[in-house]
Amino acid sequence: MLGLPDDIRAFLFDLDGVLTQTAKVHAAAWKDTFDAFLRSEADRTGGQFVPFDAVTDYDAYVDGRPRLDGTREFLHSRGIDLPEGTDADPPNARTVHGISLAKNDTVLRMIREQGVEPYDGSVAYVRRLRALGLPRAVVSSSANCRDVLRAAGIDDLFDVIVDGIVARREGLPGKPAPDTYLHAARTLGVEPAHAAVFEDALAGVASGRAGGFGAVVGVDRTGQAAELRHHGATVVVEDLSELLGEQP
Repeated sequence: MLGLPDDIRAFLFDLDGVLTQTAKVHAAAWKDTFDAFLRSEADRTGGQFVPFDAVTDYDAYVDGRPRLDGTREFLHSRGIDLPEGTDADPPNARTVHGISLAKNDTVLRMIREQGVEPYDGSVAYVRRLRALGLPRAVVSSSANCRDVLRAAGIDDLFDVIVDGIVARREGLPGKPAPDTYLHAARTLGVEPAHAAVFEDALAGVASGRAGGFGAVVGVDRTGQAAELRHHGATVVVEDLSELLGEQP
């Protein structure tokens, strides 16, 4: 009935790209932020400006990771090593925190201007789980997770939310480490072997595999089914409606 093994008793969902159509907003915000920084670096050093790729760079270095980790990973891919800085840095300061703050300002502006749409198939699936009385959690690296859930009108569908704020408070490493998903499973009182992880990010499915979860559902929104399987997905669908026996 739910498209997964019968011994799965808890369901843990990533936010962006799984529940809400915000992954493309994040990719656009990263591109806007990194391109501005890379242009300034090219001007400063006399080097060539090579823009951030909102598909390949986004998937490889930032998708699913905490914001600061994504900033570091991409910069390292370009051979750029910046000071960490602090939360007090202004946006666009030449620090990891400054660039990350600029990205956050940009994505919040885009969400205010564009709104947030949930995926209908995901909402239908979560509502089926709620009707069956099965425990549900959102596990997101975003510190804006609760605001996005409220904007999408689906914040009442989940028992537990483990977001960037919780991860920082509890000292939990971000994806691809499994800690945030393991924390959600513990909070729901379910062993990982009896819980399913739902992810569209390569780092996210890797965290599900690392945590020993009973099922890792890769949600293929961008044509990367093979990569999702390679990183740990045990099931790959284009939309969660497929798990209900419906067409996406």
